[in-house]
Amino acid sequence: MNAMLALLIGALYGGLGVVLGAFGAHALKARLEPAMLATWDTAVLYQLVHGLALLLVALIARTSTLPGLSVAMWSFAIGVLLFSGSLYVLALGGPRWLGPVTPLGGVAFIVGWLAIVVAAVRGEASV
Repeated sequence: MNAMLALLIGALYGGLGVVLGAFGAHALKARLEPAMLATWDTAVLYQLVHGLALLLVALIARTSTLPGLSVAMWSFAIGVLLFSGSLYVLALGGPRWLGPVTPLGGVAFIVGWLAIVVAAVRGEASV
């Protein structure tokens, strides 16, 4: 597992989440219906949370070489792309066929968290 890659992706997702949150609050607030603005806000929230989760994975990886951490890293990274990415596009009026992509991102998030749980239960993670 490459801790520096997790750190880089997490930091990029975090910074981009702040930018997209500000964009939604200022530029889109008057342009989107409240439901679509709420969709945008959900995308930002999950992006920020999982950006932080990637930073956590990077910190754990500094003291551990668990294969589960690699699963967590890629699951969180892909989850943000699928979940938040599809919600951003949908909020902006993108094609409705993207709707089924969102839950795939949610499943990726769950897989990432479960990978950390499995590593912790095995007692191999030193935090």
